[in-house]
Amino acid sequence: MSSVLASRDLGGLADATGERGFHIPSLDGIRALAALLVFAGHAGLGHVLPGGFGVTVFFFLSGYLITTLLRREHQLTGGISLKNFYLRRVYRIMPPLYLVLILLTGLWLAGVIEGPVRPEAAAMQYLHLTNYYIVGWGSDVAPVVPYTVPMWSLAVEEHFYLLFPLGLLLLLRTHNYARTAFVLAFVCVAILVWRCTLVFGLDVGSNYVYHATDTRMDSLLFGCVMGLWMNPMLDREPAVGRAGWLALCGLAAALLLASFVYRSNEFRDTLRYTMQGVALFPLFYCAIRFHDAPLFAWLSAWPLRALGLVSYTFYLVHEAAIDIAGDHLGFPVGSLGRGLAGFALAVILSVACYVLVERRFAALRRKLHGKPAAQAV
Repeated sequence: MSSVLASRDLGGLADATGERGFHIPSLDGIRALAALLVFAGHAGLGHVLPGGFGVTVFFFLSGYLITTLLRREHQLTGGISLKNFYLRRVYRIMPPLYLVLILLTGLWLAGVIEGPVRPEAAAMQYLHLTNYYIVGWGSDVAPVVPYTVPMWSLAVEEHFYLLFPLGLLLLLRTHNYARTAFVLAFVCVAILVWRCTLVFGLDVGSNYVYHATDTRMDSLLFGCVMGLWMNPMLDREPAVGRAGWLALCGLAAALLLASFVYRSNEFRDTLRYTMQGVALFPLFYCAIRFHDAPLFAWLSAWPLRALGLVSYTFYLVHEAAIDIAGDHLGFPVGSLGRGLAGFALAVILSVACYVLVERRFAALRRKLHGKPAAQAV
């Protein structure tokens, strides 16, 4: 979900370096659609809409945005400030995350919400180890703080970004951007081989493959590859032209549809994530490069952009909002009324957090650390 925040940095980086128009409005719409997919899955429509795919989209988006920012910094300064990178993540990611965790923990302690919570499980969440704790218990029975199971994906991102900037910096010392992208693509293939080894050789179940960092980080890496190679914001458009890219989008859409339709458990746990990562590449490219084309212009509509702006907190609170609002108003599980009530509450909480927390911590960061120009990561 760091992608929710990174796209705003693109605009700030453009202002700081005198390059206007670097913000990518269509990605706000994609972010909103991903959030809506996850929301729909938890609101009772998981049998109709692929809610889990929304997380995969978030991963790809995060990898692309963060790598684009790191690449821009490298181009402008010749290096990457690891200190600045981690400071910005602390100020942007941690306050909403810990606020939601503390509030839900408090509601559980007060008996407002119920659940079999173990102290070590709550500690794992505060230490960004939710995904591996869920792996040990199962997503349906893990004794974590109620309504915080979706935070497993944030743990994956935190593990990934703990090492990725350093790895990228080391690679860029001896490789250009295209060769570095090739190395990351090779890692994606290695992760596919690792998933196949786990599933076919070690009989590891879906719970591990879906939640573990070592099996899911290629969804981030596919976005990182696009940040370094054929980046629609930084690189020249290939000779295939708009028509060629739109044709590729059609093939990508067919590939995505096949990944949803084919229901084999072995396929789902191995090749599906790779197919989706490959398919998202041309779709993201066109949505960014041709954002004004009729096929993609609707992604920049203000309702989607507005939801995209607050989608980080929306993702954090949406499951709790569905149940708390639905129970309070008496809507049955899976009903339309429950979903609408939960959506309204999640939006209200998200806007409040953005105004009262996120923007204030951004101002605090600028006050304490200044506004770095070329190092906006």
